[in-house]
Amino acid sequence: MKAVMYGAGNIGRGFVGALFSQSGYQVTFIDIAEEVVKSLQEKQSYTIRYVSNEGFEDVLVQNITAINGKDTEAVSDAIAECDIMATAVGARVLEFIVPNIAAGLRKRWALGAKALNIIICENLMHANKVLESMLKALLTDEECKRFDETVGLVEASIGRMVPVQTEEMKDGDPLRVCVERYGFLPVDKAAFKGGIPEIKNMVPFEPFDFYIKRKLYIHNMGHATCAYLGDILGLKYIYEAINTSEVRLLVQNAMIESAMALSRKYDVGLYEILMHINDLIYRFSNAALKDTCQRVGGDPGRKLSPEDRLIGSAALALECGITPAYIAVGAAAGLRRYIAEAEGLEQSMESARQVLAEVCRLDTDSQLAQMILDIYRMILYSASLSELCQAADNYRARSMGSII
Repeated sequence: MKAVMYGAGNIGRGFVGALFSQSGYQVTFIDIAEEVVKSLQEKQSYTIRYVSNEGFEDVLVQNITAINGKDTEAVSDAIAECDIMATAVGARVLEFIVPNIAAGLRKRWALGAKALNIIICENLMHANKVLESMLKALLTDEECKRFDETVGLVEASIGRMVPVQTEEMKDGDPLRVCVERYGFLPVDKAAFKGGIPEIKNMVPFEPFDFYIKRKLYIHNMGHATCAYLGDILGLKYIYEAINTSEVRLLVQNAMIESAMALSRKYDVGLYEILMHINDLIYRFSNAALKDTCQRVGGDPGRKLSPEDRLIGSAALALECGITPAYIAVGAAAGLRRYIAEAEGLEQSMESARQVLAEVCRLDTDSQLAQMILDIYRMILYSASLSELCQAADNYRARSMGSII
């Protein structure tokens, strides 16, 4: 059996490619990082290091090789011959790999090969629709029909945390990837064409939208909130932030607001989601990952966009009759980070209103925008995190009073 892993970075090597290998596949990584490709070709193996506060364990991943993504012929041949494929290249890079995938599909169809399922491991809303649109733009009408019949675009929810790999983490081996032990791969059961392959720790679910939203609106939202609050305190690492009592309280309550909304929206038991939150907070405290607030909070413009983790989760909460008071704290802290990094902006209420309107696409007179602006004003005037907690509690109490 053959698998193609498009992307030999942290998720490609540190998660999905390893699962393919451990499931008995000969894995071909595709990447344009020449040194990584060359090393994978020569060694045909690499090491995953599972790290925790208790220590680490090294596991060798074997039965692998690599192709340079610039070699279109070799890439398309690999796609034409494989049994399963996945992408983990980053949402902004997808458009650049689409021509190679289209070329591989054409060769595959010419060979009369069976259906191909592509597991999409990108941190991107509606990733299947985005990739489908990109691919079909390169295909003829007849090829589009063939595509619909033979290609499954399978969204995945990537829960494993893999930080930027420092030289210390590599420990003398440039291919080593340090990861946490959590290793489940939820995927969209309904999207597969043909049979569902047996892949270690892959868990097919239907309907899958709940798991996409759970990852984005609980895991990613909580992680980003932790990072932005860590920024305010001048902390470097995520574990330092989550181990600060006020940060933990704010993050946990923000995640609970999302949990209540998701439970109502998808009619899923709240207890299960709350247990997931407890697990996430424990995982955020993994000091051995050395994950930074800078990395986790990176690209704040995307994270403040209308459907993404902060504004999207808050909007869902409001839709479900829940006041997203603690999520608003995370959004306000993210607003602070965005303004700090943006050219031509300075920390001010005027800048905050501009970002809410232009980036978050919020009406600045809306309930959500007013909550975020109130919290941002407090941050602007150096309010303590305890004061932010009190403000969120006051918002929640007022909303409960209005209901009563």
